[in-house]
Amino acid sequence: MDPQAIETSYARWAPIYDRTFGAVTQAGRRRATAAVNTAPGDVLEVGVGTGLSLPLYDRRNRVTGIDFSAEMLEKARTRVAREGLSHVKALLRMDARHLAFADASFDWVMALHILSVVPEPERVMREIARVCRPGGHVAIVNHFSRERGMMARIERAASPLADLLGWHPDFPLSRILVDERLEIVRRETLPPLGMMTFLLLRKR
Repeated sequence: MDPQAIETSYARWAPIYDRTFGAVTQAGRRRATAAVNTAPGDVLEVGVGTGLSLPLYDRRNRVTGIDFSAEMLEKARTRVAREGLSHVKALLRMDARHLAFADASFDWVMALHILSVVPEPERVMREIARVCRPGGHVAIVNHFSRERGMMARIERAASPLADLLGWHPDFPLSRILVDERLEIVRRETLPPLGMMTFLLLRKR
């Protein structure tokens, strides 16, 4: 997906996101933030959206969120103000392919339901690896396509609708395993129906 398609799609989704896709994917956010909360630190959430995950972080964390959608960020800022989320230090409009942070800035980098949305996910993963501290972690929640079976056929058939849906239904795991600095230390399937995957990676 190109940036203009993403911006258009998420401007359309922003008013109803929390009650639709956001509600369906909340289990993944809870799983990922629970991992962070075992070792609080400096956290970057790439694709923070409307900020659904922000109340789930332990207040000992120091959270920075970025997103490309101005409409999503406005809702996230409203949530932070309404709920008094003082652990959220900044919400910034930014292209995930060009993170405006120094190398090794964060203990945790979160990518929750975003990698099948962004253009050039391989480039995004290299940026994520760059800003993560050695020994730090990357938490990913995403849908990854099947290689065979009925679901694989459905995902391929839905692929031309990516710009309308706002994400790629035929997104393989291999597209994010591109940086040798990151190694998988945990992999779990998540509801609904095992459609989502939680990955915990560690930076060597």
